Amino acid sequence: MKTFLAPLFVSFLFLCGFSSNAQIFEPVKWKTDVEDLGDDTYNLIMTATIDDGWYLYSQTVPDGGPIATLFTLESEEGGYELIGETAEEEGKTKFDKVFEMELTTFTETATFTQKIKRINGDVTTITGTVDFQSCDDEKCIFEMADLEFELPKGTGTSESQSGSKTKNKDSLEADDEDDAKGLWAIFFIAFLSGFAALLTPCVFPMIPLTVSFFTKQSKNKAIGIKNAILYGVFIIVIYVLLGSMVTAIFGSDVLNELSTSVWFNVVFFLLLVVFAISFLGAFEITLPQSWANKVDSKASKGGIVGIFFMALALAIVSFSCTGPIVGGLLVEAASKGGIAPIVGMLGFSLAIALPFTLFAIFPGWLNSLPKSGGWLNTVKVVLGFLELAFAFKFLSQADLVLQLHLLEREVFIAIWIAIFGALSLYLLGKIRLPHDGPLTHISVGRLLLGLLTLSFVIYMLPGLWGAPLQLISAFPPPLEYSEAPYGVGYTKLGGGATALGAEELPDGGHLMAPHDILHFYDYEKGLKYAKEVNKPVMIDFTGWACVNCRKMEQNVWPEPGVLNILKNEVVLISLYVDDKRELPEDEKYVSPETGKKIKTIGNKWSDLQIVRYKANAQPYYVLMGHDEQNLVEPEDYTPDAEEYEAWLKSGIEAFKNN
Repeated sequence: MKTFLAPLFVSFLFLCGFSSNAQIFEPVKWKTDVEDLGDDTYNLIMTATIDDGWYLYSQTVPDGGPIATLFTLESEEGGYELIGETAEEEGKTKFDKVFEMELTTFTETATFTQKIKRINGDVTTITGTVDFQSCDDEKCIFEMADLEFELPKGTGTSESQSGSKTKNKDSLEADDEDDAKGLWAIFFIAFLSGFAALLTPCVFPMIPLTVSFFTKQSKNKAIGIKNAILYGVFIIVIYVLLGSMVTAIFGSDVLNELSTSVWFNVVFFLLLVVFAISFLGAFEITLPQSWANKVDSKASKGGIVGIFFMALALAIVSFSCTGPIVGGLLVEAASKGGIAPIVGMLGFSLAIALPFTLFAIFPGWLNSLPKSGGWLNTVKVVLGFLELAFAFKFLSQADLVLQLHLLEREVFIAIWIAIFGALSLYLLGKIRLPHDGPLTHISVGRLLLGLLTLSFVIYMLPGLWGAPLQLISAFPPPLEYSEAPYGVGYTKLGGGATALGAEELPDGGHLMAPHDILHFYDYEKGLKYAKEVNKPVMIDFTGWACVNCRKMEQNVWPEPGVLNILKNEVVLISLYVDDKRELPEDEKYVSPETGKKIKTIGNKWSDLQIVRYKANAQPYYVLMGHDEQNLVEPEDYTPDAEEYEAWLKSGIEAFKNN
């Protein structure tokens, strides 16, 4: 009996050990629902249930970050149309040290909602997919799930649909709450922008002039206050109408698409540069003088109509200062969709209108206002420098999308260092621009602002050598999008260097920066080379957006013992399971193991990992011989470099003894 149980027990332990590494994970499960809104309009609701310890990424991820959650509905021409973007509930946003950027994730559950309008009443089924990345502290999963929604036949709200509406009430309220928070953020930013515009030489001098006009020309103080209040209200009305017109003419969806378009980013970059140069004093941008003349003639008529045209005259005359700010606000607000442009213009105009109203009510406050002078031009110049700096963010976005590598990280940071360096010299009185008057001394406030700007320049300098610059991580391109992957001024020294030069690389071989590890993206080419040089193969199932893959590459692989093995004793094959490039038509297939359609290179490598190794998490490392059989049990995330090195050595020893 003992003779029978002993091998059975050993086999059981072996299977347990194998299952700890080779395991199919399904940490995120998707459920669909439909909410009938009436008039053949529906909310398609996608709810993710997330296992403990795992998290799911948001739909919005900065360039160079992890894989964003992406919903794709199968198109059925004339069957239905999408209304707006897919909404998501509020996640948890924090700085990710690996990707060096702010990322939003979900835990436990996450609800996404897509509003649609059914055009063809015969359409009762809508299908789609969701591509997503989920991770825990050790591994990541890159997965795709099928979605299916059942709509009722024709129009009307059935009893079951009404129940669905009740069941999802909490998630919909959460979406509404998120939308409200976003609108408040737009309002607050717009209000601060309006306050900045108020301190420009186009607007600030108008405050005492306009208030004096209302108080002196009115029959009594009460009428003066009433007229000033009307003036402020009309300022708000004019700018809100502008936001409403932009939204009505283009539509929030079109504006959102434009804001993410390459050409739109390039055009807006050029516009901001022109506005910035104008702010710096090269020339003035004004609307046609005939417009101002016509509006002035209307304003002189008096009454409510005259006050309205006085407010319109302010908007036209101050355009050279407010235009660039308003334009930037509209673009930013439009990217949020819905009524955000209207809310943005409300916040901006409120900041402009409040001083005129308050100083009319309390005219004694005018004495406390600083007198117009050179400081107003200083404000305008500072805004010009800021606009010039932010302009390059739009150009950078276009460059990243097109992968032109014209504005890589070092170039972007160098441009910002030059811009803010010039700004600090200007504030410290070392540079004078066309509209500046004589400067015998600088104020304490200007000195402090100059020192703050200079400190910011010094802070950015290490970014040229690869420092993460967390304070501005949302602006420059990601670290990997660099002109010099090794860092500016970096010299490669020792460390088990390979004898291969770039010109001697084998077919399909690449050097992985910054340690020049030879690796292959193609399985067959890597295996062929391993046979030629008689070395074992290490398969690295990884992902471009795999957090723990990067941790292993940054923290474990550079260790001397591990690095020497990876460079000289194994042939590394890196298989990226999130590679979205399409396979040729003749190479696409349906997986016999999972039944999923294999359409991309990433699908192919993911299917290989699932079928051969019964695992789907990354990172996942396999050491195998030329017969494609495992030399040792595969390994996953192993942050202990000594343990990982021991695993590598055991596989190499098994290869030599084979």
